[in-house]
Amino acid sequence: MPYFDAASAAPLHPVAREALLASLDEGWADPARLYREGRRARLLLDAAREAAAEAVGCRPDELVFTPSGTHAVHSGVSGVLAARRRAGRRLVHSAVEHSAVLHAAEVHEAAGGTSAEVAVNGAGRVAAGDVAAALTGDTALVAVQSANHEVGTEQPVEEVAGLCQEAGVPLLVDAAQSLPWGQVPGAWSVLAASAHKWGGPPGVGLLVVRKGTRFAPQGPADERESGRSAGFENLPAIVAAAASLRALRGPETSAEASRLRALVDRIRARVPELVPDVEVVGDPVHRLPHLVTFSCLYVDGETLLGELDRAGFSVSSGSSCTSSTLIPSHVLRAMGVLSEGNVRVSLPYGTAEAEVERFLEVLPGLVRSVRERLGVPARTAEAAPAGAAGPEAAPAAGHGGLVVDALGKRCPIPVIELAKVIGRVPVGGTVTVLSDDEAARQDIPAWCTMREQEYVGERAAERGAAYVVRRRV
Repeated sequence: MPYFDAASAAPLHPVAREALLASLDEGWADPARLYREGRRARLLLDAAREAAAEAVGCRPDELVFTPSGTHAVHSGVSGVLAARRRAGRRLVHSAVEHSAVLHAAEVHEAAGGTSAEVAVNGAGRVAAGDVAAALTGDTALVAVQSANHEVGTEQPVEEVAGLCQEAGVPLLVDAAQSLPWGQVPGAWSVLAASAHKWGGPPGVGLLVVRKGTRFAPQGPADERESGRSAGFENLPAIVAAAASLRALRGPETSAEASRLRALVDRIRARVPELVPDVEVVGDPVHRLPHLVTFSCLYVDGETLLGELDRAGFSVSSGSSCTSSTLIPSHVLRAMGVLSEGNVRVSLPYGTAEAEVERFLEVLPGLVRSVRERLGVPARTAEAAPAGAAGPEAAPAAGHGGLVVDALGKRCPIPVIELAKVIGRVPVGGTVTVLSDDEAARQDIPAWCTMREQEYVGERAAERGAAYVVRRRV
């Protein structure tokens, strides 16, 4: 069964498996003890730290192992903010950071600090100049990921790091997605990563604090991992994580990255050709080699993922209709792109070309089937001649347009109902969609962009909101 969700968790690397099994016999003792078994465990821990540091591009005494990448992010953010309290209490971060950074920002604000979010462009990329413009005299820390976990867009970390260095503000980089493919360039100050993203075992994270960066670990003091990560080290997992990361620094990684990039290029080009009404999102150039995300109009994302699973493909999604919160991905929202029917494909090392070809073969039929079940005609009524509004639309009193009541209906129904009736108003006429689904706030403007219609705006309604669209074509 093709597994296409390496961005969530990569399959265990063969080197990691071998190292894990070997260290279960040799690395079970407490590395802080001076007897023979403890000394042996300490040697393994030191060797793992040196291997990981070499792969990251830092000094061994700058790197500690944490219980997860999320733990590393939280520790990194809180440690720098606490140490730089006198400099200020302002945290600056991009709008597309991993939820770990956003949650750390919430905790910081609850404690009396402030945070500022830097917007990204439609491809999910932040401008280094915008980050520099957000730096104020009380900025204590900047957080910018090296590459986005949902759409694969790479950020200008090296340029941002240089600007932060000039301003005397440390930069924290969440490198979870990019570290498997190489070192993070630039004069960053703090780095966090997670082993299960590169084929190491889950439960191991990396936190790197470069020399000269003020850092005050928060929480109860602990003598392990330089006082920066409390608790007994999971040594077998740490050894396996370091061994697999070191293995990825071989020449074969560059060749595999090129091979996967070519497969992703094929998906990026072929999906819009094979499936009508699809938007491929993310930067087409500055991106990870193995990841591609696209969104399908008039599709329930959860249903589509279920169909792909039954067809043998494991993929992920940022659609609100695949989330218990019914709120679209904050990444897609920040980019202003379509969220419904969202599919993220992230290819693990060794993905066969034949698996990608089969994915491209089955996807069109699955999307078509999902749309048919939702009542989407082969061609939506967007181009239908003006006429009766139908049961879902009524004339808007005093406005000369139509009102579509989509209250209580979830993604993607509000957009489907809009598409059915837009052709029934004359060019220049309007359709007002009433919806209490949060996804409509994002997907209706995105639909307008895709279909060359005008999004007039949103106004308050008795329930939910009223979204007004003017027909242009």
